[in-house]
Amino acid sequence: MKRLYFLAALCALAITTNAQEKQTKDTTYNPAYNDTIRIGSILIIKKNRRVKNDSLEIIKDNSYVKRNTKRSTNYFIFDFGVSTFNDQTNYTNAGSYIVSKPGAAPFSAGDMKLKGAKSININIWFFMQKLSLVKQNVNLKYGLGLELNNYVFKSPISFKENSAVPYFAIVKNDTYVLRDSISFSKNKLAADYLTVPLMLNFATNHKPGKPSFSASFGVSAGYLYSQRNKQKSSDRGKQKNKGDYDMERFKFSYIGELGLGPVRFYGSYTPKSIFERSLDIRPYNIGFRFSNW
Repeated sequence: MKRLYFLAALCALAITTNAQEKQTKDTTYNPAYNDTIRIGSILIIKKNRRVKNDSLEIIKDNSYVKRNTKRSTNYFIFDFGVSTFNDQTNYTNAGSYIVSKPGAAPFSAGDMKLKGAKSININIWFFMQKLSLVKQNVNLKYGLGLELNNYVFKSPISFKENSAVPYFAIVKNDTYVLRDSISFSKNKLAADYLTVPLMLNFATNHKPGKPSFSASFGVSAGYLYSQRNKQKSSDRGKQKNKGDYDMERFKFSYIGELGLGPVRFYGSYTPKSIFERSLDIRPYNIGFRFSNW
């Protein structure tokens, strides 16, 4: 009987020792990081703490939890900048697609000058994804969004689609751009594209809370889904003229992005005219990008 009691006591001691060892192994508390504790496979984290284990990186900032994978997604990125263009048009051989009022000076590059402060570019990217190629320092960036370009002209030019010109004593069925007969307080050509960007991204640091520099370069392809000439004058009031305007349906651009900490800049340049004939207009945009990365 004494042997039985002794064996039972020995087993109880072994179970207690094993439980204490397991608790010590499964429960981790680091006094240097007094806002995290591990209990077995459960990791308890307070806010604003970045914790790693073998396969998971958790960043808690009261808004999201991010897994440490090769692909990350950023939704609804917003750009705000300036829309302008490089005018390479040969106005001496512009043909019948560009006309001026009878008896007036021929149409020239001065007629296409913009009001820089009012010619704006707004881009809304539904999403952008970043795919890590080399340790999150070299990435592939791509996405989908809308490019909204607004060109506000100083001169009273109008865009018409294959129609008679009622303001002149002439009829040009192929007229697209003309110097109008009145003055406008507002005269804007809007061109909107559904665009897919593709860039190679280089980043010095991808860890939250630390300064970083990033640069992205690539190309984009856009589809023109809307174009319109919005005008305001005392003679005609407010008008919104929609048409084809001889504009190319697709646009190819070189694009870039620079980031220093939370501040980001973007730019784009279209090397080919956005008009099919006569006008040789090559747009470029620069501005600020509001993005998480």
